[in-house]
Amino acid sequence: MGEDLRGRRLPVGALLGSMATVELLSGVTQGYLTPLLPSLGDSLQITASGQTRIYLLSQLAFAIWTPLLAKLGDSFGYRRFLRLSIALVAAGSLIMAIAPSVLTISVGVVLQGAVVGFMPLLIGILRHQAPASRRTGIGLLVGVLTAAVGIGGVVSGSLSERSATLGLWVAVPVAVLAVIAGFLIPDGAPRSGGRIPIVSFALLSLGLAGVVAALSLGADWGWTSGETIGAMSVGVVGLAAWIGVDSASTFPMVDLRMLVHPPVAVISGVTFCLAFSTIGFFGANAVFLGSSPDDSGFGLSYGPRSIALVALALNVFALASSLSTATMLRRLGERQTLALSGALIAASFGSLLLWHSTALQYLSAIALLGIGFGGYQASTRALCVESVPDRETAMAAGINELALSMGAAIGAATVGAILSATSTSAGVTMQSYVWLWCVCAAVALVGAGLGLCYRKGANLS
Repeated sequence: MGEDLRGRRLPVGALLGSMATVELLSGVTQGYLTPLLPSLGDSLQITASGQTRIYLLSQLAFAIWTPLLAKLGDSFGYRRFLRLSIALVAAGSLIMAIAPSVLTISVGVVLQGAVVGFMPLLIGILRHQAPASRRTGIGLLVGVLTAAVGIGGVVSGSLSERSATLGLWVAVPVAVLAVIAGFLIPDGAPRSGGRIPIVSFALLSLGLAGVVAALSLGADWGWTSGETIGAMSVGVVGLAAWIGVDSASTFPMVDLRMLVHPPVAVISGVTFCLAFSTIGFFGANAVFLGSSPDDSGFGLSYGPRSIALVALALNVFALASSLSTATMLRRLGERQTLALSGALIAASFGSLLLWHSTALQYLSAIALLGIGFGGYQASTRALCVESVPDRETAMAAGINELALSMGAAIGAATVGAILSATSTSAGVTMQSYVWLWCVCAAVALVGAGLGLCYRKGANLS
């Protein structure tokens, strides 16, 4: 049973159901907008550069909201800032749907960026309220999240065929359910108190914003352009200054020992590598599926709806995998489960290297990719908090979320660079995908190797 700090009790099933409803909103929000942007661009006169700026805003919001909401939750209460996060996401979804325009969509994606706080804050509550069900609960939350991303994309894409702006309403009813669920969820551990180090947060935000901007827009700006080098330089200087300030602070934004604590560092490395290989590849996967063998020499000639259904199928396999992760961790062990996820992802790319000419061959590899995807998403999120004190649960989970975001961003940038460097005047070639699959397989194997290095170790105190 989960118990509120004021004595209210909530059955574990109801607790997990309420949390899953919140994560449903997270998945739908992260999956429904991308398929809409091309049609919204035509309907609202949003140029290609305008769509790029919207994408950048969302990535910057993810990077900045993550450490802020994690720190606020650890210091002043997980439930309080979970409810605030849900309210921000709901507000962003509503204003985009009611009055769609370049301005409201830009503001909306910034507010929706608060979804990155859901998982760390929920893990903080789950660790205190139902510690025996923590791994199972995280597997459920990850499964709901991944499935909802696929469902959100399919539903919004289907609605956009009738009206570009109609698809913007997809997140609104789910947001209403999440707001209700937020009032049912009890609180987490007693608050640690303290204060938010404003200077440290500003430097960390500046550093993350610079790095994310360079990675997100480097392909458009040019990797050696002044804009990319300038943004990356600002990011690196900001992060270096943040480390200097935090290391001397009585109230640091992040306990820097956590970044080098072996269990946290290894899990973050696994997350980074496997996010690089999976999330970084998803954009190129859509291009492959949509390409015509007659014109390009590769591909399956799928339309937008079929591509969305393939993404949904991948997420269904990820759901099944994440739901079984707690059992795998118990029966196989932590290291073996982490390594297995990386090995399955590497195997999926190895399969693509050998067999990719028919739908059955390609989709079999995608199924393997989905199983590995769900496995690492659930296992790393479950393990990242097990060697840190309760008072830093959300921040440890937030560090893992940042590792995932950075891995995905650098993976996508690398994929883009490979496709660009190996393309001909006629466009992307089959050789481009051979190089791409080789790189993704190699990075996944590095992640599997790091998984074998995991040791739980002593609790960081």
